Amino acid sequence: MKIKPLPPLNSLVAFESAARHMSFTRAAAELHVTQGAVSRQIRHLEDYLDQALFVRDKRQLKLTQTGTEYYTSVQQVLLGLAEATSDILQWQLNKQITVATSNAMASLWLLPRLPEFQDQFPQIDVRILATDTLKGVRSSEYDVALFYYRKPPAGMIATPLFRERVYPICSPGFLARQQLDDPEQVLATTQLWLDSSENWLTWKEWFRSVGLKQTEPRRRLNLNNYPMLIQAALNGQGIALGWEQLVEQYLDNQLLVRPVTNELNTEAHFYMLESEDQPRRKPGVDEFRDWLLAHVSEEHGYADGLPAANEPLSPSRPK
Repeated sequence: MKIKPLPPLNSLVAFESAARHMSFTRAAAELHVTQGAVSRQIRHLEDYLDQALFVRDKRQLKLTQTGTEYYTSVQQVLLGLAEATSDILQWQLNKQITVATSNAMASLWLLPRLPEFQDQFPQIDVRILATDTLKGVRSSEYDVALFYYRKPPAGMIATPLFRERVYPICSPGFLARQQLDDPEQVLATTQLWLDSSENWLTWKEWFRSVGLKQTEPRRRLNLNNYPMLIQAALNGQGIALGWEQLVEQYLDNQLLVRPVTNELNTEAHFYMLESEDQPRRKPGVDEFRDWLLAHVSEEHGYADGLPAANEPLSPSRPK
């Protein structure tokens, strides 16, 4: 059945705004059109209804009796339409979860594993917000965050995922041109340094861990992005500190190698972070959280199952 009679819908929007503000000027500003455009739309509606809706007074705009009654009905209809539209848009938004994480974690760890989640949950869209710090990022901008911290930030539900082993890595070609049998020889060659104000372990800390007091390299190349630093290592431009979980694919493919066996086990963790003040949990977040923890548990062989928030993990075998 055809719905009729229907007034010109654009005119209804202009009428509702003008009646609510009692001003064509303010209605025009709200709708981002000219005052003349609002006036024409309302005149068009009055012609369609064959009724005056406003008393046009030079000092004040007033609604006629018909206009007052019509405004009440029109506003209710438009509010109902807006609410129904909002529900649909929110439903579409709820199908998408946003994961905030560092460029390194996104490109080197999460993206290679994400197809597994997408295969299991094809109805959930994942948006990755790549940022090397959560400072300045509002909690409303993401649902879950994955970051490396020595101490997780306050106001977060922090679930530790795994610690890291850190060791020098370089390309096979770079190693073929160098004599790299021990940490002192690593110190004597070109090192790739990550410029970061965050919690990343530094070359100085690594050298101290292997008993070297002198930690200043003879040559260094500074980069402020870990994936770019790994690319420099792949290019044979120097030796980098490899975070095992982030570079294991390159080691498995022998694109990068370990020139020395020395390594440092970090005490800090990669964490999954969730805001404590989220008003409600978006659909899809629980599925992603459970998948992530199950994946980490299986990949690392954790004996006690999925960890509770803020509790340390207990691996069944050393990593």
